[in-house]
Amino acid sequence: MKKIAAVFASAGLLALAACGETPANETANASNEVVENVIENAVNASDNAMNAANAADNAAVNAANAI
Repeated sequence: MKKIAAVFASAGLLALAACGETPANETANASNEVVENVIENAVNASDNAMNAANAADNAAVNAANAI
């Protein structure tokens, strides 16, 4: 995680000449993006777990109906 933040921070510093923002703003923006991605990944993992539980439930219902 620290490596990703460092990459974003470095990219932000390199982009400074192009956009004119201060290093602190670029670093904060990159850090915020990393946090947002982590949260989104956690939500997606939760959704995947729920979908797997639903699939297992459906399989159990189908097996019961087949009897």
